[in-house]
Amino acid sequence: MENPDDATAPESEPTAIPAPKPKKRRWRRIVAWSLGLLIGLPVVAFGLAYVLLDVRSPQEVLADLDKTVILQNADGSELLKVIPPGGDRQFVPYDAVPAKLRDAIIATEDPTFWDNEGFDPTGALRALVTGVGGGSGITQQYIKKSTGDDDATLLRKFNELVLATKITQQQTKKEIFESYVNIISFGRGTYGPASAMNAYFGRKLDDSMTWSEAAFLAGMIQSPSVHDPFASSHEHARKRWSYVMNKLVTRGYVNQAEAVTMAYPGDAIQAPSETRAGRVTYEQYHVKQQVLAELEQVGYPLDRLRGGAMKVETTIDPRAQAEAEKVVKERLRGQPEHFRASLVAVEPGTGAIRAYNGGGWSVHDYAGTPYGTGSVFTPFILAAGLERGVKVDEPVKPPGKVDFLGETFEFPDQCGEAGKCTLREAMGRDAQGPFVDLAKKLGAEAVRNGARAAGIPETVDGAVTLREKDGFLIGPGIAVGRYPLRPSDVAGAYATFAAEGMRATPHLVSKIRDENGEVVWERPQDKAPAFKGDEALSRRIAGTISQVLASGQKDRLAALKTGAFQYNETDDNAGAWAVGYTPRLSTAVWVGSDEPRRMRDAAGQKLTGGTIPADLWQRFMTGVHQGPPPR
Repeated sequence: MENPDDATAPESEPTAIPAPKPKKRRWRRIVAWSLGLLIGLPVVAFGLAYVLLDVRSPQEVLADLDKTVILQNADGSELLKVIPPGGDRQFVPYDAVPAKLRDAIIATEDPTFWDNEGFDPTGALRALVTGVGGGSGITQQYIKKSTGDDDATLLRKFNELVLATKITQQQTKKEIFESYVNIISFGRGTYGPASAMNAYFGRKLDDSMTWSEAAFLAGMIQSPSVHDPFASSHEHARKRWSYVMNKLVTRGYVNQAEAVTMAYPGDAIQAPSETRAGRVTYEQYHVKQQVLAELEQVGYPLDRLRGGAMKVETTIDPRAQAEAEKVVKERLRGQPEHFRASLVAVEPGTGAIRAYNGGGWSVHDYAGTPYGTGSVFTPFILAAGLERGVKVDEPVKPPGKVDFLGETFEFPDQCGEAGKCTLREAMGRDAQGPFVDLAKKLGAEAVRNGARAAGIPETVDGAVTLREKDGFLIGPGIAVGRYPLRPSDVAGAYATFAAEGMRATPHLVSKIRDENGEVVWERPQDKAPAFKGDEALSRRIAGTISQVLASGQKDRLAALKTGAFQYNETDDNAGAWAVGYTPRLSTAVWVGSDEPRRMRDAAGQKLTGGTIPADLWQRFMTGVHQGPPPR
């Protein structure tokens, strides 16, 4: 065996050097790491974003949005809308959205909505490849609208995908769709399908919606300012409508045979001027302002109403309201331009205002403005006297002159040749002398209390009524109707006589409902005996006054008192009244002008309560009593 240490041994073979590894293995590691980072980093980023980012719930988003407040007539029909500055936004629960409209929106905006995890992967990939845009399904659109982030960036799109996934796991699809359809704009200042249906077709949202209408509204969502036929053209809108109808067919919602029978609803689409959200007449404006003021007094200011998308049921009877507006316009047609009028009708026993016409001339509300009443005030003086045992059929000698609280009143002979007349006769003759004398005997405080008991409010807009401007003293003017009163208050006080002495506060608001239709507030009944809380006494006083004021209205018993307010020291009047009632309605009519002036009609005749005001009262009461009574 050879010794390797032997010097004679041959030299050993040199050690072999390993061959270098191929470069492709290094590249494989680089590619693997790169792919790992490419996949892992987004996954990690998505996970972190999922934890850190939060999406507001649909309820929170909708709660913070000002929504349209709807005022309804007493029969539940729509009276008007109070539109927030951001537009007409009416909340519609998922189940109240017509199925055809839901299908049309989903077929057009997000065909995989019911199955996807908040986004369409194909669309999202397209968005990532192109950089921006595309891939926004219903959930992502909701995220964009609810966050207010509309920047065209990859970061926004990434956050949108994260939040869309998160909300899909936290909310049901129905909740997401409900929030989405109520937050998106359909154009013309509308948000939500109810506002859109009214704006474009002038109809309320219900299951009578056709496929044609549903396709049109669904087509508006992408770009309302472009697809509205009155912003572009009917030709353009028809193309958009055809696009949506094609989607409905290809997605299986509508079969081809049905689609062939459907037509673009061009003739049914109303012009924006005809459906402008929040448009009201002056008459409606006055009702709205009175309703909002009343709501604020009961703890429901406008902000609270808008936040809750509330509906307010008013007491307005639409037929009586229409009659009031019609007779005022017709009767004043052809009269001098400065003539103004108002009419308020109150239901006796409930205080419900069934008609409120503040005039159609401007934002000035003539029904809510105080005016001198003249002899229309005398029934309140009589009520105060009856409360203290005065007899209406005892003859009295009208004084030719009365000194009352420092003022002297002079009257011509008002009882004819007999020289005496009863208070009943004096009321019919519009003789004020006996009532000024009665006011002196009773005292100003008692007269004021009689009017208060009947229903004249203590204050109006913070100012004390039936007193001098200092709010303390009662002057002689209370005996001749010099202190101004609102037509709405006078109608309400006369309603006490019509209701056999039962007083109820005049009001325009009946109920408030939340967005789910639940009653959250209802006006409590405040019907009570007017005089000393004594029902028998109140009935006796009211019955006597009704007999004194009785006049014929065809086959219907009615009570009516007319009066006028003198213009300075002239023989002319600055305004005139007609106030009266049946058991069904108490109505006050005032006629005058914006500024005190001599009032003469188109024929040159002096305005009195027995002329235009009485005619207006008669026309309205005749018209409104022909049909069934209001609810």
